Amino acid sequence: MDENKLFKSLWDLLVPPSGKAETAQGEVIRIAGRVQHEFLDNGCTNWDDDFRKMLDTFLKYVQLGNSELKVSQVCLGCMGYGDPQKGMHSWTLPLEPSLEILKMAIENGINFFDTAMGYQGGTSEKYLGEAIRRYAKRQDVIVATKFHGRTKEHLQQGISARAHITDCLNGSLQRLGLDYVDLYILHAWDYNTPIEETLEVLHELIASGKIRYIGISNCFAWQLAKANEIAKAHGWETFISVQGHYNLIFREEEREMAPYCQAHQITMTPYSALAAGRLSRLVNASTTKRLKEDSYAMGKYDASANADEKIINIVNQIAQQRNVSMTEVALAWLMHKGCVPIAGATKIEQLEGLIKACDLELTEEEITNLEALYVPHQLVGVMAANK
Repeated sequence: MDENKLFKSLWDLLVPPSGKAETAQGEVIRIAGRVQHEFLDNGCTNWDDDFRKMLDTFLKYVQLGNSELKVSQVCLGCMGYGDPQKGMHSWTLPLEPSLEILKMAIENGINFFDTAMGYQGGTSEKYLGEAIRRYAKRQDVIVATKFHGRTKEHLQQGISARAHITDCLNGSLQRLGLDYVDLYILHAWDYNTPIEETLEVLHELIASGKIRYIGISNCFAWQLAKANEIAKAHGWETFISVQGHYNLIFREEEREMAPYCQAHQITMTPYSALAAGRLSRLVNASTTKRLKEDSYAMGKYDASANADEKIINIVNQIAQQRNVSMTEVALAWLMHKGCVPIAGATKIEQLEGLIKACDLELTEEEITNLEALYVPHQLVGVMAANK
């Protein structure tokens, strides 16, 4: 039998002509077994290593907003990778341990990575760039990074929005070692700059080829709606994604942001998808370096800890019933909501939970139980300062 023809037929079976890989990991494993038997039944002995690897590491891939970007159903957040001596976090991983996890993520089909110029003094971007050079082809990964708006000091110094954003982007590209980024994200609504100026500069940078698409983080739904309507009126590119604080124990985004995004084909890519680790273990379980040292996360979650613990216990109950990790349940809930959650991993077993979550589908009863005990929360973190 012609092995090339067989290879092509199997590829066509598993990957639709659009190139969008939609088959769930469990289904692919089942198909892989059947395919392997077909090879053996037809006397084929040269089982292609790359093809087998693709079968073993299959994840779901989804469209990001209305763009042409196809991203893994979970995004690996890179805030945990960077020099612990050069930023606000003391619990981040140095280079080599970071590369080990990034390598495993790439090998297991995660193609979407989120970082920022502000993470650990820019060293997070450096580490991600190094991982891409070592372990991936540039065209096979989707890189998102973030820039901050102008400060009052910038205004006093007479630095224009154009100069500021251009300098931020060039700095990120230099640290990443890349010619362009796939998704460039305004880290928080810039109250010091008219949104028209920001959008115009981003439009010019897209035209230059240094940015493919733009997103925004830490804003209200009315701000996102205003920005995108202004962009449309000028013929500029709109924000295709929004990165907000959203998880099982903080669901305030469901009031206005979630319905707006659903109506306008904007993808929600929530940060703190696991509530800084709180949704991945019971309250009295073994702690981590981050749980002990992340004072910023404590400020977001400690005040509501008693109410949140009830939901965390439900996550644990479902995890035990399904023989999966709490991480898988918490992320599967966000995926059920149509999100592409951003989750970090500073240990191999944490990364494994992210990967397995893509194959878990919760029942309607499980969804109802997970949501039943939620109570309204006050805004926290960046958004508390924005209100």
